[in-house]
Amino acid sequence: MDVLELKFLLELLGFPDYRAPISKIKPNPQTKAAERDSICRNLCDRELVAYSCEVLQLSIAPPGKSLLKLDTTRLPIAEAEVQVLKACAESSITPAQTGLSADSRQAIIHGLAERGLIKAEKTQINEVWLTQRGLEYLQDECNPSGTTPVISLDLLTHYLRFLRKSLREKPTALPQNEQELPPHLPLKKEAGSHPLVEEKREAPPAVVNPLSDADILQMIRDLDRELATENYLPIFQLRQKLQSQMSGNELNQMLYRLQRNDKIELSSLQEAIAYTPEQIEAGIPQDVGGPLFFIIVL
Repeated sequence: MDVLELKFLLELLGFPDYRAPISKIKPNPQTKAAERDSICRNLCDRELVAYSCEVLQLSIAPPGKSLLKLDTTRLPIAEAEVQVLKACAESSITPAQTGLSADSRQAIIHGLAERGLIKAEKTQINEVWLTQRGLEYLQDECNPSGTTPVISLDLLTHYLRFLRKSLREKPTALPQNEQELPPHLPLKKEAGSHPLVEEKREAPPAVVNPLSDADILQMIRDLDRELATENYLPIFQLRQKLQSQMSGNELNQMLYRLQRNDKIELSSLQEAIAYTPEQIEAGIPQDVGGPLFFIIVL
């Protein structure tokens, strides 16, 4: 990692939740915006940071042109999305030229870009934040070397505060004798202990009826309708709904099974916008590329 990349990460440590407008990050006073954005994208490619961006110029992609030739009333695409495709069907346009309201058009444009229906010809990074991988790198793997004085005391302070906070948040180890006890088993009886205490046992856990694939599929439809996500339900919404009923891995396996049975499709998130790092990390990680993030009912 070069010096400017390291400074970029250390600058982020000085902001709440390690998240900041990109304009506030200045690895060096003379660093130009284009160079800063290039550093940000390089760090994002290595999964050390993530960022949200705004589309400034867009054009239709070949799949979008093909879609406009079909009967869009029978396809899982919203009227506003069709409006965007028609607006840029002949030439590249700005978001304002889509005719959509300013508070909704970026989300719709990003959704179309993620599905490959339009091309984002020009973008602008708005906000950047450290990912969990970036935090782990700074905490466990960062080993800069050299004798040239390149880090200011302010950046050093950011790093020291980060390390102290990380140490405070680590769970305290149990005493050795408690670590060796199997979970949910009572301590060994001691002579002279009260008989009522000796007979105390934990109540058996309540039995929860397992959810079937059909139950999950219906829950996806209900959540999509309730949240108006237009058949692009973020996985974190389903996780929140089911967190008390099944583990994260159990939900992942059920979603994979529904996909194999052609009940749903899972789509990745190409651009991070309007979602927090925790929501993005609640997707299903992939070996290559970003996590699977959206659920589409077929």
